[in-house]
Amino acid sequence: MEMETTATGRTSSHEIFGAPCWITLMARDLEPAQAFYGAVLGWEFRRAGLGRGFSIALLDGDPVAGIGSLDTALRAPVTWTPYFAVASVDETASRIRERSATVAVGPLRFATGRGAIAADRDGAVFGIWEGQLFSDWHVWRKNAPVWLRLRTRDAFDAAIFYGQVLEWASGRPGCCEVEYQEDEVVLLQDGQILARLSSGAVDTAPDPLIQPRWHAHFPVPDVEATVEAALRHGGTALGHGPTAYGTETTLRDPDGAIFTVTSAGPG
Repeated sequence: MEMETTATGRTSSHEIFGAPCWITLMARDLEPAQAFYGAVLGWEFRRAGLGRGFSIALLDGDPVAGIGSLDTALRAPVTWTPYFAVASVDETASRIRERSATVAVGPLRFATGRGAIAADRDGAVFGIWEGQLFSDWHVWRKNAPVWLRLRTRDAFDAAIFYGQVLEWASGRPGCCEVEYQEDEVVLLQDGQILARLSSGAVDTAPDPLIQPRWHAHFPVPDVEATVEAALRHGGTALGHGPTAYGTETTLRDPDGAIFTVTSAGPG
């Protein structure tokens, strides 16, 4: 596939369709959210050109994620939402609806592209994006500032849904590949793991960690020190321990958004 990196160094969604391309937190108050993640993860921030209520988080000068200010009129949960690159947001939104899932917001037009927010059939929220990305995606993935895990009722069923919607394993040049490893589904592109899909979520569970969700993992050099910083700045630790992918702790920020800090990448 022809490379579609622009003169600004940013990548087009057409080049990496189906791949996770960005992650955004919609917080109730932008400045306290920036203060928390700056203190805990060492991020700095700059305006993103999407309005006064949105900023780009930077680590060592490279874009990591977006943080926006949630409209107070919306009684939506504060959460980290991953976005997947698509060639056509309209066609993808149609495929989502055709498969009994929900397009909750959009498609909406922005200065650099069009996006929408959806929920899969089990209620896990995700976004889709068509257009110019916030950075060169290849650099973003190489730096691996975040990786994703879908906690879902049935990973194999979810892989079929997302495969049909996002054209995973479609045979088209540049599409993402899917592998089955024991009880998990692994999403890859060019051999690099982009996300993992795990079974066992329960939509009626009172524990949010067991409910279906796309979950953000942020690799850090020192998990213990990061957790201590989160606790000092109003965060809450929800779970800690060694895993097959390294030591990790799941945290809740002061606004309620859940994320995990980990010592390793997705594998």
